[in-house]
Amino acid sequence: MPPRLRPTRLEYVVDGVRLRAQLSAAALDAAGDEQEQRRRALEILKQALFRGRMIAKERLENGAGGIETARLLSGVTDEVVTALYDFTTVHVFRARNPTEGERLALMAVGGYGRGTLAPFSDLDLLFLRPYKQTAHTESVIEYMLYALWDLGFKVGHASRTVEECLKLSREDYTIRTSILEARQLSGDAALAEELFQRFRAEVVKGTAAQFVAAKLKERDIRQERAGASRYLVEPNVKEGKGGLRDLNTLFWIAQYLHPVSHVDGFVQLDMFDRKEVTAFIKAFDFLWAVRSHLHFATGRPEERLTFDLQPEIARRMGYGDRGDAPAVERFMRRYFLIAKEVGALTRVFAAKLEAEQIKQQPKGLSRLIPGRGRAKRKKLDPGFHEEGGRLNVDGPQVFETDPVNLLRLFRLADQRDLDLHPDAFTAASRCASIIGSKVRRDPAAAKVFLDILAHGRDPQRALSMMNDADVLGRFIPEWGRIVAQMQFNMYHSYTVDEHTLRAVGVIADIANGRFAEDHPLSTSIMPLIDDREALFLAMLLHDTGKGGAGGQEKAGARAARSACERLGLDRKRIEMVAWLVEHHLVMSDYAQKRDVSDPRTVADFARIVETPERLRLLLVLTVADIRAVGPGVWNGWKGQLMRELYGATEAVFRGGRGSDAAAAIRRYHENAAYDARVRLIAADPAATDWVQAMEDAYFTSFSDAEILVHAGLARRAAESGAAAEGHIRNGLNASEVVIAAPDRSRLFVDLAAAVTAAGANIVGARVFTSRQGQALDVFYVQDATGAAYGADNPRVLAKLADSLAAAGRGELTKSEPRRVTDFGRAAAFTITPTVMLDNEASEVSTVVEASGRDRPGLLVALARNLADAGLSILSAHIDGYGERAVDAFYVTERDGGKLTDPKRMAALKSQLTKVLEEVEAAAPKPRANLQKARASVAR
Repeated sequence: MPPRLRPTRLEYVVDGVRLRAQLSAAALDAAGDEQEQRRRALEILKQALFRGRMIAKERLENGAGGIETARLLSGVTDEVVTALYDFTTVHVFRARNPTEGERLALMAVGGYGRGTLAPFSDLDLLFLRPYKQTAHTESVIEYMLYALWDLGFKVGHASRTVEECLKLSREDYTIRTSILEARQLSGDAALAEELFQRFRAEVVKGTAAQFVAAKLKERDIRQERAGASRYLVEPNVKEGKGGLRDLNTLFWIAQYLHPVSHVDGFVQLDMFDRKEVTAFIKAFDFLWAVRSHLHFATGRPEERLTFDLQPEIARRMGYGDRGDAPAVERFMRRYFLIAKEVGALTRVFAAKLEAEQIKQQPKGLSRLIPGRGRAKRKKLDPGFHEEGGRLNVDGPQVFETDPVNLLRLFRLADQRDLDLHPDAFTAASRCASIIGSKVRRDPAAAKVFLDILAHGRDPQRALSMMNDADVLGRFIPEWGRIVAQMQFNMYHSYTVDEHTLRAVGVIADIANGRFAEDHPLSTSIMPLIDDREALFLAMLLHDTGKGGAGGQEKAGARAARSACERLGLDRKRIEMVAWLVEHHLVMSDYAQKRDVSDPRTVADFARIVETPERLRLLLVLTVADIRAVGPGVWNGWKGQLMRELYGATEAVFRGGRGSDAAAAIRRYHENAAYDARVRLIAADPAATDWVQAMEDAYFTSFSDAEILVHAGLARRAAESGAAAEGHIRNGLNASEVVIAAPDRSRLFVDLAAAVTAAGANIVGARVFTSRQGQALDVFYVQDATGAAYGADNPRVLAKLADSLAAAGRGELTKSEPRRVTDFGRAAAFTITPTVMLDNEASEVSTVVEASGRDRPGLLVALARNLADAGLSILSAHIDGYGERAVDAFYVTERDGGKLTDPKRMAALKSQLTKVLEEVEAAAPKPRANLQKARASVAR
């Protein structure tokens, strides 16, 4: 990062005396011509403003601090605004002998009143009058406002008397806060002082509790609107949790209680110690630097640190790649650590308020009411007591004499369902550093920790508090390395630690039966799991290998072994946890990227898993991991794929340890097909030819009712050339569209093109071919929102079925898929395409897996190239990870064999890579002149 610049003097940037002399000269030169006077004045002010902003920008990019930049911009604006006021009142509307009614004070309020300003922030001004508005004051205000608008400012303004300010401040806490921060810029100093004195005496005095309650309620509402977690990977720097507004809230409250002029005044407050003041200033400075860079980079008041801006802001703030850690992820980790520190500061501040008897005690941080009085204490375990409905400690010595009490604090809070008292949190946070090697290997500490993790009432809440207090990272150093870590991709909505804590919470909810409807299989097998602690430990440690040597899975397994050994687990349980961490992605990969009806898929998966207990553990772990990634990532379609893989693998295990897994699956398909054929022929003799002609695997993929529908479609197709039907499958979050048509070359390509042209997204596709040469293609489709296609309008699903039938007959698709030029948020990422051909993953097919930038029509483009290579597609499996798509195809040669010719395999891989690279090349820069960064492939 660039070295820190020393602050500069404002007069070196904008010389106020010289600026006013220039304005006076311009006014005299154009005397008698008001339009020319105004034009010249605005030109002079624009130049001063531009120079000031450019110097602030240059200094910021060369290492100046965020607070200094905000103050410099505010100072430059002060000079421009006050010079304009002087010009207006001296040369345009001069009152040589002003009456009492013509007195006017120009005040800065809101953030501008605080003396800090972002490059494109609103300018909040108050024109303070003693009485009702006169013609003179109205003219001055109007002239100034039009001039400020012409200078490019977005002005928030009010013209009020002192009485009006006081009255509105009593009624509206937003106005009260803006007056709290007001400072005089120019005009009548006595009038401004009257407002300050009366505001303190008539509004502030005796209303501290009400103000604190109102400000914290505002904070809760704002954070709910912006996103309740401070670990959202596209945070709002101003309004988000852990952002500038949280720090401003603390400043407002402190200023209300102990008036100070600006942030540095915190140093003099008795309620803060030096360490806390330093942390406050450091966080304030960092967040102001980020916000200023955001404004300068976009040329507008952008407050959200979106993906397309993160690499650019990282570059501007001097972050570079370090080892395997890209610059953007290093910068964002710093951001989230600052946000975490802001949360800790809020708790410390609340403890100080508590000591002053201002904050209501039973309701925690976010609910306050007026009232005083000391809460009664209720003695609990040694060293702990309940105070005002919250858990507190008798003093820091409780932790210093026995560091295991740092863990017992959180176990007791969880057992009794109590919030932590701010004093207890502050003491735990300050004493966290006493957790050393001896405590980490203490059996008593291990037992307390496992009680919280695997047997607690709400482990997510307890662990989150431990994480905020730095206790969790101190006790489990492997965890400490992923705190505030983010992955630069659109797949994950949260930082690694926040995602993991949410995943632990999902497992706890599954165990308590809260997800019985969403996850029926996981809920039913949870009581069958023998080692609950191994499951929770694996979940807590599953991502600790991210960024580690040897890859995420191997590094994670090493970290898990290390952590479990310190906790005193026996070797068998250590290896179970390490195995789960190393293989936590395996089940989702096999379920979503492979054909579960292929015996080799199930056989290979069963060979990895080995035991029914591992299978149960891995299912619950996988479900929780996916569900905790972010909103909308888990859906019924993924659940169905998991259940199919689980059921097929369980059938293999029922066959015994010594059995050939692939042979067991084949026997399973043969027996299921025989039984189904007998039932179906008895139910509908007309379906005899169809069921006798279909392959065995077909009958394990569909119910009897669905197969009879398919048989009817096949008969209709024999008469009309092709037939199709669509059905909404709400349980899968997808619609199923089935088409029967004579098999031919490129049939799958034509059908997929028709689906894409209709605006539907294919999430899965299966192809069956009868011995009579009849093809049955089944597509599972969603709309752009991830809902079942046609769920809100069944007519579009019927129209899609008609289009597929037409495509099955060889009729041209009327509309081609649109060419995408706007990739939205995904444009921020550079994505490396990959193509893999695998002849070992299936007994009869070659598996082609292509991964690259997602876009509408990608599946069709890939399928078209497979058809051009003379290959038949048996199934397609579509998976997505934010900006990246992973499409897997099971293909065969025209004669039904695998693709084995090395030259043809190399040519196919080259051609598919070219398709993916063309998509990547078409992706535009996110915004003009902004840095891009490579998307993380970590999951």
